[in-house]
Amino acid sequence: MAGRADSTVLAGARVVLPTGTVEDGRVIVEGTRIAGSTPEGARSIDLSGHWVVPGFVDMHNHGGGGASFTSGTVDEVLTGIRTHREHGTTTLVASTVTGEMDFLAQRAGLLSELVEQGDLAGIHFEGPFISPCRKGAHSEGLLRHPDPAEVRKLMDAARGTAKMFTLATELPGGIESVRLLAEHGVIAAIGHTDATYEQTVEAIDSGATVATHLYNAMPPLAHRAPGPIAALLEDERITVELINDGTHLHPAALELAYHHAGAHRVALITDAMDAAGFGDGRYQLGPLAVEVKDGVARLVEGNSIAGSTLTLDTAFHRAVTIDRIPVGDVVQSISANPALLLGVYDRVGSLEPGKDADLVVLDADFTLKGVMRKGEWIIQPHIG
Repeated sequence: MAGRADSTVLAGARVVLPTGTVEDGRVIVEGTRIAGSTPEGARSIDLSGHWVVPGFVDMHNHGGGGASFTSGTVDEVLTGIRTHREHGTTTLVASTVTGEMDFLAQRAGLLSELVEQGDLAGIHFEGPFISPCRKGAHSEGLLRHPDPAEVRKLMDAARGTAKMFTLATELPGGIESVRLLAEHGVIAAIGHTDATYEQTVEAIDSGATVATHLYNAMPPLAHRAPGPIAALLEDERITVELINDGTHLHPAALELAYHHAGAHRVALITDAMDAAGFGDGRYQLGPLAVEVKDGVARLVEGNSIAGSTLTLDTAFHRAVTIDRIPVGDVVQSISANPALLLGVYDRVGSLEPGKDADLVVLDADFTLKGVMRKGEWIIQPHIG
């Protein structure tokens, strides 16, 4: 059920603010924004026994609702966006997968239009500049070294909407590409990499700031060859992405990242593919066939994990109820941190006056009950 909440006070809930949780708090919505005072004639909704948290921000997402951001039409991409909004993700970056350069440039043009009209927060290019040793669900025949000229081609095709590139920075051209991206204010993310510890440190020193789905598609931590994981966890300049779906990570690995990096350096992501919010079956991830069974996506050939079917409301629920991460830390990881990285924290990522009225209502068990985006109910909570 959708509807405009022109002047509404959400009262009685536990409200998670940047300064902490307010018991019996309230969020005032006026038009599309959060207000600092109650306008005359505002109606009140009693959310006693519930939580109100900022809308979720997903900086790594390939699709959902049966639709692919890599290959779908505009209408299909909008279906994927709408699916994730219904699960609390009010700000979303569309991620591509490895393809021919001309095809990726064409996709960048299509997706950039959706950024410009406010449906997406930007574009993330995951591939083709990644390691064949750690390719995961990417077509090996289409992989290439991260040539700065080709990186620039995709940046130009995105018309200023490129937010992040995932690179195997140890490959020829990797460090130069990191420097190019950093100079243009685009996130250089280290991922799908076979880098050593020392090579990873060099990439960080050159301007890389994100670890693409930490632990996955990179060498494991070893005591004589600590590899990229140790370098990425220890450096305060790096934010680590984590896929908290119960398949990509053991709970102890997630806890290790939170403990060592701290909540201020974790971004919970979905890495979702078409099946998120849709169901089991056969799908395409770029040129590769994927089988989704019991909610786990794997390549038909090779059986590699092929993204996830995760939505961020499930990631939130798992983090609080299974992983026992404090609610405020989860909110920081799922809303504030990605918003800061994407340069949109002035508008989203926290519940503060003047920001967009993007919020999620959860019940006492942390199950999603309501979603508001820019003052409009995507899912209206039915309380009583």
